[in-house]
This record gives sequence, C-alpha cells and structure tokens, in this order.
Amino acid sequence: MSDSAKHDEQAKPVAAEGVDVAKADPRDEIVNTQHTMTVNGEQIAYTATAGRVVMRTEEGKPRAYIFFIAYTRTQADGSSGDAAERPITFSFNGGPGSSSVWMHLGLLGPRRVLSGDVDGPQPPPHRLTDNEFTLLAASDLVFIDPVSTGFSRATTGEDPKQFHGIEQDVESVGDFIRLYVSRAKRWRSPKYLIGESYGTTRAAGLSGYLQDRHGMYLNGIMLISTALDFMALDFNLGNDLPHVLFLPTYAATAWYHKRLAPDLQADLAKTLAEAEAFAEGEYATALLRGSQLAAAERSALAQKVARYTGLSPDYVERANLRVEIFKFCKELLRDQRRTVGRLDSRFSGVDRDATSAEFEYDPSYAFIQGSYTATLNDYVRGELNFESDLPYEILTGLYDKWDYSSYQNRYVNVAETLRSAMSKNPHLRVYVAQGIYDFATPYFASEHTLNHLELDPSLEGNIERHRFAAGHMMYVHPESLARMSAQLAAFVSV
Repeated sequence: MSDSAKHDEQAKPVAAEGVDVAKADPRDEIVNTQHTMTVNGEQIAYTATAGRVVMRTEEGKPRAYIFFIAYTRTQADGSSGDAAERPITFSFNGGPGSSSVWMHLGLLGPRRVLSGDVDGPQPPPHRLTDNEFTLLAASDLVFIDPVSTGFSRATTGEDPKQFHGIEQDVESVGDFIRLYVSRAKRWRSPKYLIGESYGTTRAAGLSGYLQDRHGMYLNGIMLISTALDFMALDFNLGNDLPHVLFLPTYAATAWYHKRLAPDLQADLAKTLAEAEAFAEGEYATALLRGSQLAAAERSALAQKVARYTGLSPDYVERANLRVEIFKFCKELLRDQRRTVGRLDSRFSGVDRDATSAEFEYDPSYAFIQGSYTATLNDYVRGELNFESDLPYEILTGLYDKWDYSSYQNRYVNVAETLRSAMSKNPHLRVYVAQGIYDFATPYFASEHTLNHLELDPSLEGNIERHRFAAGHMMYVHPESLARMSAQLAAFVSV
C-alpha cells in the first residue's frame, strides 16, 4: 500500500426517482484519491483519478465511455501547483484489443506488480508494491483504455465496431487526449505519448492526427516494442522480409537456451552482429534469388541458417530455408518436449503433443496474464475506489476483427505518418526500446523500419534507439526495468 491513501471525491451517475438508469443520459464517472510515496529518498504526493469519460459528438450525442487512470503530482498542501509547467505523458498498450494495464503496473505507474521474472516467477495471489522506477517523478501520467478494453465501452445503442479500426481507434483516442488536455488545462504542458506493441502503431498515427486535426504538437513519442510497418512482421507467402528480420532474434533465443555451437555461445553481442550481417547480406540475397539457387548453394545456406538458429540443417532445408516464427518456437526445444515464448523467448512451456507444428499457448503470456489481471482488479477497486461490475477487459480478441480497410491490398505502414509529423515538427523526438528476445516485434525489424523512414538527415538525431536483454515486456526483467526507467525519465525531462 502507498504511504497514505485517502478517498477524496466520488462522482457517479445518479438517476432521479422513477427514471430508467439504462435510458438516462450517460454521465462521467470520476473518483479522486490522494496518495504519497517515496522515490530515491524524495516524498512524492499525487492525486490518482480513475474514471470513465463520456465521449460525445459535437451535437452532444453520447458515443462511448473511455476509462482512464491519471496521476498528477501535487504539492504538500494537496494543490496541483502550476501543472502546466510539468510534462504529461499519455500511455496505452496494444493488441489491438489490449487495455493499458501492462505498462501501467509494470513500468510507469506509482504501483508495480511483483510478477517475478523467468528465473523466479511469483505464485498467486499476486500483490503490488510502490514502484521506485515510476515515471511520475518526472511526468504526470494518463493511462487510456480504448473502447472495448478495460472498462471502456460503446454507449447503449452505439455499435462498438465503429471504434475498432486503425483510423477509428486513432481518432477516438486522439479525441480523448484533446478533451483531457482541455479539461485539465494542460495545453501549455510538454506532451508525450508512450505506446507498446500495437500501441506504437497507434502512437505514430496519433502523431499525425493530434498535429493535423487538433493542432497539438508533441514533444516526444516513446515506442516500446515497435510495430510501424507490418510487412516486416507478417509471415505471408511471397513476403521474405520477416524471415530476414526475425533471424537475429532466432539467434538470440538459441543462444539463451544454449543451442548454438560453442564459438557462438561465447559472446552474445558478437553472435548477434554476425547473425545480423548474415541475415541482411547473404541470406537476404539468397532468398531474393529463389529457385535460381543451385543445389549446392541451397545446402550451404541451410547449414548457415541452422548454425545461427540452433535448428537442424535438414529441418531448415525442409522449411524451404524459411522458418516461420511459431514453428521455430515449437522446434527449437522439441527434443526436450519444450516450447519457447513469443512475447519473450526466454520463457519455455510444455505442450501435450510434442509432435505438433506449433505451440498450444505462449508460455511468456501465461506468465504475466494472471498477475496483472488480479492486481489491476484489486487495485482499481481497493486503492482507487472506482467501483464497477463490468469485467475489466485485460486483452480481448479484437485483433482478429480489426478494420484495416484503409490499407486494403497493402500492408499497414504508419512509419510515413511519423516521418511526416517529425518533418512538420522538427522538435518531435522519438525514443525506441526493443527486447532482443521479442518475437512479437523483433528488434531487427524495428531497426529496418527506422532505417527506411527516409527522414531528412537533420532529423536523424531526433531518434534514440535502445536494446534490452529481455522480451516484448522488457520491464519484467529487473535490470532492463531500471535502465529503461532512467532513460524515459531523462527523455521527458529535456
């Protein structure tokens, strides 16, 4: 529990006697609580605001509730002081279909889940602790749950599908940010976005939408596990790019599980440098040549792919030199009847059927799912005093139904939106963090996308890139959490 936490204000919809609540005009539901914590010997007082805001058309018609949790630093007397002088950071996760819980309780917020890591996962029941790495020491924070995630919902009679698409999502989240900034009187504050996974797709889209639609120029965007160009991530027939860009992560994973030759096990940094050079050089060229490869060349290439992936040359050759990610996760430790994780390949799992082509579940997601779900549900009701009988939707299956029609017959690529925003606003800085054991958004794919932004050379220095010895949610790794937190605090303090 925080050093202190007291209930301050609770405003919930109350219908007059005889009025049907279901048909009553929706109203905002907001709860404020006061807290203190200590970070690096400094006592920090803050107001936590949890609630649902009704998003309306300009004519006043309610469309959706957006649930958010905000943290604002306060003075010793409880006042917010000159909040406009402090940075404010808007945070969201990905999916699409994920709530904001992961970075909230894993990295940024004042409270952090004690989940453990691969070498010491914690059993249920799980608990929270004060987060000495919170970004709140440097920036106020707002965690946003897009419609149909968390407690966010379309209002009665509104089709939630109108929010479930790449452009619709950017517009609804962007309109919430504009509304929050206006109501909180934060237009003069330095403003930042931080997104993870598909949240980086959203953040890049927002960089253009906020700037062009609302005239809101951002100071910085933090991209955690980047997904800007889906062509670099999507294993489709005829698209060889992911095979090239995933290979260094195959090498990192095989190194972690000790499946490489002794000379490659000796030095991870050297091994990754070799794997990267091979991937974008000889391997990419060979895949480009296709059936023009002679039998001897094909056999030699299979040997080299096997050397960097820990797989057998025979398996690589039978895979037509192209090993898809889910098959790799199943194959690498098949002789041990183990699989490796997609979100974080340091984790391993056990399937019933050791002969299947792909794993039954992602052991790295299974590791975090229970701890974050339980602690969020307890925290929002127990410490933040927000009551709701709705299920808090941690991670939904919206990614299977998402509307990409604006990118019909082509891959989603929001990198151009980011480039354009940076060109129009040359003060916009970008922080990029990647885990070397992340198969959802591999680090080499992120670097490929950034290397192909076609930015003006004068803007290249606006992007800073960082690698971490962890996976998609690299903050579950204690050393990565500490290093990333320091970098983020420095980033928003410029």
